Order: sequence, then structure tokens, then C-alpha cells
Amino acid sequence: MSETPDPEVIELASKVFDLARTGDAEALAAYLDAGVPANLTNDKGDTLVMLAAYHGHAAAVTALLERGAEADRANDRGQTPLAGAVFKGEDAVIRALLAAGADPEAGTPSALDTARMFGRTELLELFGSR
Repeated sequence: MSETPDPEVIELASKVFDLARTGDAEALAAYLDAGVPANLTNDKGDTLVMLAAYHGHAAAVTALLERGAEADRANDRGQTPLAGAVFKGEDAVIRALLAAGADPEAGTPSALDTARMFGRTELLELFGSR
């Protein structure tokens, strides 16, 4: 039996996902502190961390990780926030994820594979030093 989602819950989730995309770290922190799940996912399996990372918002990524979000949680396509940050060239996000324990070898393609693909030798060195 399929349950119809509450429109207010859908509206709230949409708002929180938009905050991750725009990088509003303070508002995201407040929502998580009020009970929004740190690993909330959208219909594609993208977490709040994935969206914040992909859009280059290191402060939002850090705020989410500090509140229990998983650094390596892959979306439905097997992509991790770290691989997305490498793909987008978001160095501050990469460092925030690594500081939280993100695994450069997680996901498909992994952040390591993505760094190789784009010739990011400095990231290969950084990942190798972990």
C-alpha cells in the first residue's frame, strides 16, 4: 500500500535541499539541529552533503558533516560527494570532506579515478598521503 506524502513534508524537504544547493550553512545547521535527518536524500539518492559539495559550499558541507552526515554516502548512480567535488574542481570542499574522513576510493567512479581522469596530480598526491 502506497502512502501519499504529506505536502508540507515535501515542501520542507524541498526547502532544505535548496539550502544545500545554495550553501546556506547556518540555516542547514538549524534545520538539522531541529531534527531534519543529516542523511536526507532526494529521489536520486543525493544527500544534502552531495548537493552542497557539488555546488562548492565547503561551509555547508562542514556544517552537515559535524551534524552526522555521512561523507561517503553514494547516490543512486554510485557517486560520492568527494568524487563530485573533484569533478567540479572544488578544492575547499575536497579538503572539508577529507578532514571528515571521506574515502578517495569510495564510489563509482571514485574521487581517485576522477582525479586521474582530469589529471589532477596534486589531488592524487593528497589522496596518496592519506
